[in-house]
Amino acid sequence: MPSSASFQCVTLTLLILPAIVLALYFLTSFPHAPDALLVNPSLASLPKHIRSWHIYPEDVYSGGAYVSFPPGRTRYWLLGPEDGIKIVLIHGLSVPSLIWKEVAPHLAERGFHVLLYDLYGRGYSDAPQTTYDVSLYTTQLALLLQYIGWDSTNLCGVSMGGGIAAAFAVQFPHLVQGDVALIATTGVVDAADLSRTSRFLSSPVMQFITASAPFRMYLRHLASNASRIDNACDELVRIQSAHLPGYNPAIASSIRDGPIRALAPVFAQLGRQMRKRAKGAAGGGRVLLVWGTRDSVVPYQYAARVRSLIGDESASMVTLDDAGHDLTVTRGDDIVQELVAFFGNEGAKE
Repeated sequence: MPSSASFQCVTLTLLILPAIVLALYFLTSFPHAPDALLVNPSLASLPKHIRSWHIYPEDVYSGGAYVSFPPGRTRYWLLGPEDGIKIVLIHGLSVPSLIWKEVAPHLAERGFHVLLYDLYGRGYSDAPQTTYDVSLYTTQLALLLQYIGWDSTNLCGVSMGGGIAAAFAVQFPHLVQGDVALIATTGVVDAADLSRTSRFLSSPVMQFITASAPFRMYLRHLASNASRIDNACDELVRIQSAHLPGYNPAIASSIRDGPIRALAPVFAQLGRQMRKRAKGAAGGGRVLLVWGTRDSVVPYQYAARVRSLIGDESASMVTLDDAGHDLTVTRGDDIVQELVAFFGNEGAKE
């Protein structure tokens, strides 16, 4: 009879061998083709009776068009004379390009050639089911500039758009003429300054719940029965949240993975880049920071930190007293005045 040790050895081999064979199979088998990217629709898919068409119509600005990129369609607008100083306006976390309504047309009237567009997951741009990190946003803008034929441009971003502008200038320096304006920019926000609601709703578990069909039906019920909101931007956020299945995941992923935090190295690199450009023959290489003292979303205390990272010699600071976070809406005239003074004189051409 076989010994006890031999029996145990055979038993162990029979148990382990299938696992080894299975592991080798998975390690050496030819990989399956990846699943196709799921792309959720934009505001353009909603019925015409939904109030978004009144608050934020497709033709809210002149010169609007769509372009299709691998992650989905992007809605953009071109305003102002083609020979004017080029400037890209980048909106923030939750409100699409409606946020520039008090700024963009006035810059165009002053002779600037203005590009606006909706970020993925907002407004009239599609919402791919993917990670909404810095690379997604900067690549979207790089592809858009290539499509419209802009070799280089100035940048202006508000809130999360400021973080995107800074990261874009660092990742694609050859596409930036030299000047960048950051309005109440994110990028170095501490987790403690994010509201508990934001942190809770952006968690993976809550995103699974909010992406479910019953929950979205509940949101649509609330939106259809709630009274209208005087603030158009707030109502547009509510409509997107209730009717667009890709909106809430895009917001949550942006908070977790996007240009809200961890951009301190980007701001430092931006400063070094700007100082190098300022020493060149072509000049340029300036950063403008604009902040409101009553900003409760990205508190005013971050202004000094961002300026320190960029460097005082490269970054100038404009403080708007008693102003909150939505500067482009509530202080549009001031923003236009500061941007005209920063990027060029009225009617200036390239």
